[in-house]
Amino acid sequence: MCCYLGVDIGSVSSNFVLMTADHKLLKKVYLRTQGNPIRAIKEGYEIIKNSLEPGRDIISGVGTTGSGRHLAAVLMGADVVKNEITAHAVAAASFYPEVKTILEIGGQDSKIIVMRDGIVNDFAMNTVCAAGTGSFLDQQAARLNIAIEQFGELALKSKQPVRIAGRCGVFAESDMVHKQQMGYPLEDIVMGLCEALARNYLNNVANGKKIESKVVFQGGVAANAGLRKAFEKLLKVAVYVPENYEVMGAIGSAILAAEKMIHSEKSTCFKGDSFILEGDFNTSSIDCNGCPNQCEVVCIKRNKQALAFWGDRCKKWEASLASQSEAKPVEKELILA
Repeated sequence: MCCYLGVDIGSVSSNFVLMTADHKLLKKVYLRTQGNPIRAIKEGYEIIKNSLEPGRDIISGVGTTGSGRHLAAVLMGADVVKNEITAHAVAAASFYPEVKTILEIGGQDSKIIVMRDGIVNDFAMNTVCAAGTGSFLDQQAARLNIAIEQFGELALKSKQPVRIAGRCGVFAESDMVHKQQMGYPLEDIVMGLCEALARNYLNNVANGKKIESKVVFQGGVAANAGLRKAFEKLLKVAVYVPENYEVMGAIGSAILAAEKMIHSEKSTCFKGDSFILEGDFNTSSIDCNGCPNQCEVVCIKRNKQALAFWGDRCKKWEASLASQSEAKPVEKELILA
């Protein structure tokens, strides 16, 4: 059976899905990146590999997305590399063909995608302030001594949410602490925080965007039922959360990989088990002083062999890989050092 692997590498989570050509989900993996995307890629792929039926299931295409999509593409051999906007839009539209607005909140950033007639019409991202993102909610849950998994359910018990300033993560936290000191019930504080975060999202990320139904809420933070309720209260429309909300980016990249490979005469670029699991990968940065741009070039190596460079505007470092196999022994040693 032909299977398609979707990989979404983010700053907080690394997600993997295995799908069939007709979009049936066979396996999903949600891991914390923990500042080490290479390790997360290896661990996630190994779990996916172990779910394959030997002699039956074949990975026929790979798609990557997320902030670490280029890194994942080099390590695994990707057929499709797309940004998060495209991947999330494709995934949402595949399950909700009539979707018009996608609210996506991840570990470190948030975004809104406006869909019209099944294609992306407009979008906006917030990568500056962490207020409302998964990492911020993790911090506040820890401060309140609540398991993050219970955060949303506790919010739903609130009868009178407390008004909390949510225009900034720092202000929201200090205001929440103040409300604690005043003795407000914990569930009212938590629901008040959810409403503050929803207001912050709508006033900043969604500012100037026309939000129309059907509205789909995805990303890891969609697990927070309190935040979903807050969005419904403010928007006055139903907000739908997909069953696999936390891995929608990976699902979108798997769908894109399937669409490409089904209509392609070429075989997949997937590099296989031995390359991914047995290689010793590491990344390093190079300050290039070859011109006034002074680019910071990122290099990834496998067993001390350079696989890819990115960050160089003139692309001379990328070009050096093309001539690597033709280089003289001394020159080649310099390239790989």
